[in-house]
Amino acid sequence: MLKKRRAGKRMVTVTINGERKTYPDGTTYETVVNEYQEQYDHLIAVVAADGKIRELFKKINKDCTVTFFTLNDDVGYKTYVRTATMLFLKAVFDVFGPEAAQECRVDFAIGHGSFITPKGKIPATAENAEKIKDRMKELGEQKAPFMKRSYPLDEAMELFRQKGMKDKEKLFRYRRSSAVNIYEIGGYYDYYYGYMLPHAGYVKQFDVMAYEDGFMLLLPTKKDPSKVEPFKEQRKLYETLRASEEWAEKIGLETIGDLNDRVCTDSLSELILVQEAQQERKIGEIAQDIVNRGGVKFVMIAGPSSSGKTSFSYRLSIQLRTLGKTPHPIALDDYFVDREFTPRDENGDYNFECLEAIDVKGFNEDMIRLLNGERVELPTFNFKTGKREYRGNFKQLGPDDILVLEGIHGLNEKMSYALPSESKYKIYISALTTINVDEHNRIPTTDGRLLRRMVRDARTRGADAKRTIGMWPSVRRGEEENIFPFQEEADAMFNSALIYELAMLKPFAEPLLFQITKEDPEYYEAKRLLKFLDYFLSVPSEKLPNNSISREFVGGSCFRV
Repeated sequence: MLKKRRAGKRMVTVTINGERKTYPDGTTYETVVNEYQEQYDHLIAVVAADGKIRELFKKINKDCTVTFFTLNDDVGYKTYVRTATMLFLKAVFDVFGPEAAQECRVDFAIGHGSFITPKGKIPATAENAEKIKDRMKELGEQKAPFMKRSYPLDEAMELFRQKGMKDKEKLFRYRRSSAVNIYEIGGYYDYYYGYMLPHAGYVKQFDVMAYEDGFMLLLPTKKDPSKVEPFKEQRKLYETLRASEEWAEKIGLETIGDLNDRVCTDSLSELILVQEAQQERKIGEIAQDIVNRGGVKFVMIAGPSSSGKTSFSYRLSIQLRTLGKTPHPIALDDYFVDREFTPRDENGDYNFECLEAIDVKGFNEDMIRLLNGERVELPTFNFKTGKREYRGNFKQLGPDDILVLEGIHGLNEKMSYALPSESKYKIYISALTTINVDEHNRIPTTDGRLLRRMVRDARTRGADAKRTIGMWPSVRRGEEENIFPFQEEADAMFNSALIYELAMLKPFAEPLLFQITKEDPEYYEAKRLLKFLDYFLSVPSEKLPNNSISREFVGGSCFRV
C-alpha cells in the first residue's frame, strides 16, 4: 500500500483498538503510546506491530496494527525487570568502576527481588546499596537513554573480549546468527536476552538493599506494578539456591556458554552421572534426617507444577527402604472431591488447585485412623469419571511404615490439621534453575518448569504447546496462592533442576513451539522460548539413567510417572 502524503511528508496508518490514525513516517512507537497511556492503569512497556514485538524507541515506517503490553503482561513486566537490572549495573559502573559492574552476577530471584553478587569487588553494605540506588535515581531523572545497535558477531565478541566479559564472548561463540543486538547507556555496554525500555526514567519503582554478601534489587510485582513491597525473608529458599550456585561454580558450569563447551568436549556422560549422584546424595541425606527424627509417619511433599514430585517421592522411598523403613507413596490427588463438588474459578472453570477441591476432612480422618493402628481402605481418584473409587487399597501402619504423601497442599497445615506435628516431615521441591544465559541474564525458574510441563503434556496427555502455555498463567496463580506461601515451613528443600536439562528438553520442545502460529495469543511466548532455546546446543536424552527426575518429562522412567 502506498503511504499517504501530507504537507510533503509521507504518512503511515496505525490501527489501535480498531481506531485508524495517521502519523508521519519515522514516528516512534513511544509517541503513539504517549497518546494512549492514560487509558491504561499501568505503564505500557512494549508494543506488538503486526504480530512482532517492538521496543518503544523503534520507528514506524509502514502501515500496521498495534497492540500494547503493560507491566501487567508477562512480556511487559520482563522488559521492566531487564531494564532495571541494566540500570543497576550502569549505576555500579558509574559509582564503583567498570570492573565492578563486569564482575557482578545476577544470581537468582527471591520473591520480587533479584539477588546480585559483586564477587567481592564491592562490600555489600547498606551505604553502598544507597549509593547504587541514588545513582539509579539520578539516571532516571536525567532520562538517560538506552541505545540499541546491531553488531556483526565478530565485532560483538571483540567488544566484550576487550571489556573482560568472557561469559558473553563464550555465549556468542555458539550463536548461529550473523549479528548481535547490544545495548548501551552512557558508555556502559551490555547484552540482554529480550527487550528494553527507552530510557531510565521509565524505571520509577525499585529499591536496593544489602543482603548477605550481595545486593537485592527489589522491584514491583506483575500483579501490582505500582509499588515495591518490603522484602520478605525466605532464608531456606536462599540457602538452597546459594548451595546450588556454589555447586555449579565448583564444577565450572555457571552459564550456557560453559554448558555448550562441555557438550563440544564430549564429557556429558560424566556430567550426567555427577549431577545424578549429587541429587541422590541429597535425597539420601533427607531420608536419613527423617529417620533420625524418630516418630515420623507422614512425609508431606509439595512443590509447584513440573517440579518432579512423583519421581522424587519414589526415589525418597527407595532411600528410606535402605534405612529399614517401609514407605508407601500416596498422591493427595486421590482425595479430590467428586467432580460435581469441585469449586469453580472466576471464569467458571473447575479450580482443582484450591484446598477446597480436596476432601480435607476425609483425609485427616483416614490418617488419624492409620496413626492409631487401624486398617484403612484408601481411595483412588478416577480422573475420567471424576469420582473417588475404593479398589481394595488397604493400609495399616506398622512400626517401620511411613506414608510418603505428594501433592500441592502438602505444606499447608490446614491440609493435615489433625496430625501431630512430630508425626510429619515436610519437604518443598522445585526446579530451581541455577545456570544463567550469562552473568547478567538470569534464567527464570518458571521457564524450566514450563518447558518440562510442555514436553510431558504433549507426550502423556496429547496436549499441544498452545494449550500448555495458555494454561500456565492460571497454574502460576495457583502456585502463588497455595504453594509459595508455605515453602519456608518445610523441614527440607530439594532442588530438582538438572544443570543440563534445558539443553536436553530443547529437541522435544522446539517442534511443539513451532506449531504455534501468529494468530494464536500464545505466539509471543512461543517465540521467546524458541529464541531462548537457540542459545543451547542439544543434549541427547539417551544418556539419562532411567530413574532420573528428567525421565518424568521426556519419558523412559522406571517409575510410574
